[in-house]
Parts: sequence; structure tokens; C-alpha cells
Amino acid sequence: MKIKTKLRLGFSFLFLIIISFGGISMYQINRIAEHAKVVLKDNYKSLVYVNEIRTILDEQNGKISSSNSAKIKISLRLEEKNITENGEKLAVATLKNAFNLALNAADEKEYAKSIAQMRAQLRTIDELNMNAIVRKNTKAQQATEKATIYLGVTAFVSFLILFSFIVNFPGFIANPLRELLDGIREISRKNYQQRLHFEGSDEFGELASAFNKMALELKNWDNTNVAKLKSEKKRIETIIEQMQDAIIGANEKQEILFFNKVAGELLNLAPTDAVGKDINELAKRNELLQTILLPKASEEPLKIFADGKESFFLLEKREITAPNLDDQSEGIVTSLKSAGQVYVLKNITKFKELDEAKTNFIATVSHELKTPLSSIKMSLKLLNDERVGNMNQEQLQLIGHIQEDSERLLKITGELLDLAQVETGNLQLNMVISDPMDIVNIAMDAVRFQAEQKDITLELIGANNQLPNVNADVQKTAWVLVNFLSNALRYSSIKSKITLEVKVDTSFIEFSVRDFGKGIKEQYQKKLFDRYYQVPTDGQNKSGSGLGLAISKDFIEAEKGRIWVESSLGEGSRFCFTLPIASNEIGILVKN
Repeated sequence: MKIKTKLRLGFSFLFLIIISFGGISMYQINRIAEHAKVVLKDNYKSLVYVNEIRTILDEQNGKISSSNSAKIKISLRLEEKNITENGEKLAVATLKNAFNLALNAADEKEYAKSIAQMRAQLRTIDELNMNAIVRKNTKAQQATEKATIYLGVTAFVSFLILFSFIVNFPGFIANPLRELLDGIREISRKNYQQRLHFEGSDEFGELASAFNKMALELKNWDNTNVAKLKSEKKRIETIIEQMQDAIIGANEKQEILFFNKVAGELLNLAPTDAVGKDINELAKRNELLQTILLPKASEEPLKIFADGKESFFLLEKREITAPNLDDQSEGIVTSLKSAGQVYVLKNITKFKELDEAKTNFIATVSHELKTPLSSIKMSLKLLNDERVGNMNQEQLQLIGHIQEDSERLLKITGELLDLAQVETGNLQLNMVISDPMDIVNIAMDAVRFQAEQKDITLELIGANNQLPNVNADVQKTAWVLVNFLSNALRYSSIKSKITLEVKVDTSFIEFSVRDFGKGIKEQYQKKLFDRYYQVPTDGQNKSGSGLGLAISKDFIEAEKGRIWVESSLGEGSRFCFTLPIASNEIGILVKN
């Protein structure tokens, strides 16, 4: 029998139980309703009619007039149509006869006798209907109790049947599926010996047969590929062994998986003694390996004595991830897990030597250029002196161009010397505790004449606030601000405005220069602080050397600050940096 047929039979059985229980319940409820309906519909109405007659008699003190006799006749007529009990018909006839006698009484005595007889018959009808209500109510209660018992028994039997069905029927589907799921998990763990055994000829039996066949095929495939996998592993190990970089691999348990010859020479360890060992245990006896395993390795090259000289190596750490086969949803791997780490020490000694040679060359050339440039500036100053001789307008214009280019060359050579100091690690900082406004005033005084020439307003924000002192190199920080202001002046239009703002930002002082020029495209903003990078211009603004912002970044970061840019096209740019507040000033801020 197919699973679909079994499911249909099972749900049909459930439907039949529900329908049967509903039918029995409706039958019993209808019986209770019928009994209650008889009580309310028949006897209650008789009591209402009788009560109406009695009320009419009481309101008129037993006197029947032409107005209330019509009402009594109506009630009598309704009562005659609603006779339900034995003896009620005779009582109604007697009541009607007494009413007619009262209407036609010859004297008061006969009238009083008729009214008394009417009241007696009213009481008789009351008693008959009241007794009937009590009797029918008792009968209705008995029927209700009986129906309740029937419903209770039926509900209990239905509950037992449904409970048994709920307990047993899901297992018919769930148990084979659970076995199948366990089997699939075992296969995912490469246990190809797993087999399923389902009795019957339904779909589960076919599924078990297909599963067992798949497990057998996987087992055969695994056996035929073991040799190939071993060969591939050997080939990869040979490639790693012949690489010129030192390579160390560890699994998720921190056990060394591979360890090539170069790594062994650097760490003074034999690969055969390291493979399979705990890398943390080995690091306790090896200082270089301990440095490699630091959670946050320095980006600076490692200096290691190798090849008979001091060599430089760049450390790269890579986390190796693999599919998490234990976390699968519908056969799809939904997450990754760590499979270990690979540590690579790249020998960059040749590049380091070339970089140092380049830096020394730049420093030497820059230093040598400063002397003739200074001489040129002195000569230009003498030429501008009228005591030497007068020059025409064209000559003055040529000398102005020469002086402008000389200033530009002198600035570039100064930037190259600063860059050489940074790259060689010889950057000298004169760190002092100073007022942020002193730094701002130095920078603004340096560019004030240039701003006046372009009729640009320099606005200082935060000058009236009491700012805490900073620990910084005043001259180099002022140089950074001058660089920001010079760039802002270069890209600002005539009669515009540049704002310089100084404010407290938690434990830092933030300096920012904002212009309202064209702004910088987002694609250029990330490279602004790279060395020698220049934003493409439209030809109207002279471009610099591409070193100013890079050197500014080196200066600020050396002072433990941060530097960044905010810009939008059409809205201008905002160049910012922060400097840490002096430690004693932080205590004062916290108290305030």
C-alpha cells in the first residue's frame, strides 16, 4: 500500500470520528432544546394569559366594565387556543361561563359569586401549568443529564481513539524519516557502511533501497579515490617544501600540519620534529614562533638574521575556512567553520634595501637642491630691489613666475625631506603641552596674506571656548593646518569663505578646515592620503607634489591622532584631524 493511500485512510478515519461525535452532540443538544421549548412555549404562555386576567380584575377592584371586559375576552380566547394540560380545558370553560354570568348578573350577590368562581378557576389553571412546568423541567433535567452522560462517554471514547491515532500515526511517517536523517548524517561523516532497513513495499522501502545503493557507490568511489588523494597531498607538500617563503600550517586544534624547509631554517626547528606537535607548546621554547602567533601581529617587517645577514620578512596570517558539514539545511551547507591557520613569512630584504636606497637618494637630492634654490631666492630678492636697477613690466612678470616656481620647488624638497625622515624612522617630534589656539593662530597667520589676495574670508569657530591643552608638536601640527588651509584656498573661488573649527571630542581636540568649493568625488577620497597621489584637476588649479596630505597623515598619526576627509560634490570639502588631550587635562574634564 502506498504512503498516499495510507495517509488518506488515516485522515478519513479522523474525519469519520469527528463527524460521528458532531452528529451525536447535535442530536442530544436538539433533545435538550425541545424539552426546554415545550416548557417555555406552552405552559409559560398560559400563565401569562391567566395573569393578565387576574391583573385586570385587581386593577378594577373586581369590577368588570365595558373597557376591561374586551381585554378579558381576548385573554380567554388566547388561553382556549393554548390548552396543554389535562383538566385545563374544563377550568377554562368554567372560567368563561363564570365571566359570562358576571356580565349578566342580576344583582350584586350573583355578581360577587361569579367573580369568586372566576378567581378560583384562575388559580386552578395556574396550578395546572405550574405543576406541568415543574414536571417538564424535571423531565428536561433528566434528559439533560442523560445527554451529558452520552456526550461525556462519546467524547471520552473519541479522545481515546484520537489520542491513540495522534501517538501512533505520526510515528509511521516520522520514524522512517528520522532513520533516514541519521543515515544521511552518517554518510556526511564518511561512514559509508550505514544502511537502512524498512519493511514493506511502500515509498519508504524504495527509499531505503536507493539509499543503500547510494552508500555502496560512495564507498566504492571513496576507495578508488584514496590513492589519488594521497598523491595530490604529496604533490602539494612538495610544492610547499620548494617555495622560497617560510610556510607553517596548523589545523583547528593548533597542531602543525606542514612545515617547510625555509621555515625550519628560520625557526631553527627540524620539520620532522614539528609536524603533529602543538604549535603553542613549541612557541614557548621559540621566541620567533611566539612572535608569529601573536593575535595582532605588527604590520612592520620582522628583522631576522638569515643568509648570514639581517633580513626582513613580512608576516601574513590567513584563516582557512571549510564548509561546516555538521550544519546543513536540506542538504545545503549554510555555514563555514575554521579549518586552521597558515602563516607565511615573505622575504622582502631586497625590496627593503631598494626602498632604503630610494629614500636615501631622495633625501640626498632634496638636501642638495635646497642650497641652489635658496641662492635663486636670494638673487630674485636682489633683482626686485630698485637699487639694483629698474625693470620693465614683462621682466617683473618673468621674475614673479620664477619666484613662484622656486617657492613651489622649495616646498616640494621640504616635503621630500620630511617624507625621508618618516620612511627611515628618523622623524623627530618635539612634543609639548600647548594651547590648541596657539597652533591655530600660527596656521592662520601663515595663510592670511594669501587669503587677502583672493579676497577670501577666514572664519574661526570655537575661539571663544575654553579648550583643554593638547600634547603635540606645535610646528608640525601647524604645518598640517597650513597645508589644509592652502589646499582650501587653492580650490576656493574669489570672495568665498573658509571656516576653521576647533572643538572638544571626548578625549581629543578636533581641528577641521572646511571650504565651499566643488568638492571631491568619492572615488578619489580614499586615496587622498596616499603618497604621490593627486586628484585630477580641470587645469584651473595648480596641482602639488601629492605629498602634503601623506606627510600630514604621518605627522598626525605619529602624535597618536587621526586624520580624515569629508566631501560631497557641489558642497565643498572638510579636512579634519584630532589630537589627544593632555593627560592632566582629561582629569579636569572628567571632574567638570
